[in-house]
Amino acid sequence: MKQLAIIAACLAIGTASLGAADVGANWEKHCGSCHGKDGKGQTKAGKLANVKDFTDPKYQESFTDEQAIRQIKDGMKDKAGKEKMKPFGDKLTEEETKALVAFIRGLKK
Repeated sequence: MKQLAIIAACLAIGTASLGAADVGANWEKHCGSCHGKDGKGQTKAGKLANVKDFTDPKYQESFTDEQAIRQIKDGMKDKAGKEKMKPFGDKLTEEETKALVAFIRGLKK
């Protein structure tokens, strides 16, 4: 019964995201230049911005999915108010944003 519920949820997510861009394409287009293809943040831009390593389980535990969604939508600023990450709320649908969070969760070692 539990497996049937999981399959149904996956099908619902897949159907809801048919109009959404592929998560890999969105990661590459919007995230990869700073976070890297592997999520470790070891790109030139990532190092300059002090991007955290998404493969680190401890870092992954430090934020909720809701916080990640908010940061993707609204962007991030440092303590001085300088933009650290651009907002993507106007570029990504709700489904695409949630798919990126699931993708990030999948990078954990």
